Amino acid sequence: MIQQYSINLKPYPRGFHLITNEVLQHLQPLPEKGIVHVFIKHTSAGLTINENADPTVRLDFESSFNQLVPENAPYYKHTYEGADDMPAHIKSSLVGSSITIPISKHQLNLGTWQGIYLCEFRNRGGSRALVVSVYS
Repeated sequence: MIQQYSINLKPYPRGFHLITNEVLQHLQPLPEKGIVHVFIKHTSAGLTINENADPTVRLDFESSFNQLVPENAPYYKHTYEGADDMPAHIKSSLVGSSITIPISKHQLNLGTWQGIYLCEFRNRGGSRALVVSVYS
């Protein structure tokens, strides 16, 4: 059986944000076992799984990505949507647009220190839409 949910996240500022609980609060109780697939419907934000305890990890992600993919690079052609737009598209492709998590014992089977990140790469990205599919 497949259940599917549409979730509109509140606008987040640029950066990496832990959204595990926000996603879970929109879902019905999870099955005994299965898979959760989360997809973001945007090309300038992404999803990943990483450290859920120390918030400095999220700050270091932001700093590292900004150094890896800088704004205002002279070789960018797609510039009419602002200096943060083309780097946001590149960063989104680097982290990806979806994640898949196993379900065990009615819970996401994440590691002790793992959580779902919204990777917001725009200065003002606005609300972000997710599609969550639960397979049991």
